[in-house]
Amino acid sequence: MRILLLGRQGQLATSLSAVLAEDDVVALSHQELDICDAQRVAGMVKAVRPDVIINTAAVRRPDACELAPEHAFAVNALGARNVALACVEAKCALAHISTDYVFDGMRRTPYFEEDPPNPVNVYGTSKLAGEIFVKQIVERHYVIRTSPLFGGATDPARASNFVLALLRRADDGLDTNVVTDQWMTPTYTLDVARKISWLIRRDTHGVYHISNGGHCTWYEFAQAVAEKALLRTRLIPITTNELVTPARRIRYSVLGHGMLERLESNDLPHWENALERYLQVLGRHRAPVIRTTEARRKEP
Repeated sequence: MRILLLGRQGQLATSLSAVLAEDDVVALSHQELDICDAQRVAGMVKAVRPDVIINTAAVRRPDACELAPEHAFAVNALGARNVALACVEAKCALAHISTDYVFDGMRRTPYFEEDPPNPVNVYGTSKLAGEIFVKQIVERHYVIRTSPLFGGATDPARASNFVLALLRRADDGLDTNVVTDQWMTPTYTLDVARKISWLIRRDTHGVYHISNGGHCTWYEFAQAVAEKALLRTRLIPITTNELVTPARRIRYSVLGHGMLERLESNDLPHWENALERYLQVLGRHRAPVIRTTEARRKEP
């Protein structure tokens, strides 16, 4: 399969490149192809002639989006539109990566694909706009919503995800504030990449939620990292109300996997298993979790 992968320097794209190694993949970074440039996007897609485009390119940091909304919409919404229009011209499929932040987090049960989105910040709103463009323009689309990601990168100095940031702070002897009242599913990019590779070879188009199993708070996730890696660091529990950020955070963003269940393919491992495998890749997995996991199984 010939695949055009956009946003190749990101965590998920890094894992996708590894998973799709046996395919004919053309992977491009933002510097190599700015999806805000409609003419260049159209020209590149025409030249590559892919069977499917996987668009991971995005402005992902909620605070950055809140502080620069025009740029966020230019990339996350209009950039997605440019890619979608190029797909139609090239008669190829489009796998577009979206986010759990299209929901408002007001409920305490998992959000499924058919639940109405209601974003509460610029990041979520811009990503939802991108979803709408893709669904309206490209018939053969896979809109893939996922959860907070870790993986791909392996250098704590770059700290491109929560796990690496926590490892770096621990190595530097720093304490870390972590929220106790935001529930989500930490998700390994390698597991998502494998499921995307499986999905794009099927003609079952639509919206998909892809994340690891289980759920926890950010504080519980940080505890698991610290215990599995034997980190000597102090985790300071705080609430969302104590966390002052430009962008509003959502309290609950656990995703239900209705579409994968219908395809009998809801088999992604639990997030703790995924975390252990990532720490092993980093060479930082030192010990099993020694505390009870009962708290992590409770509903918030």
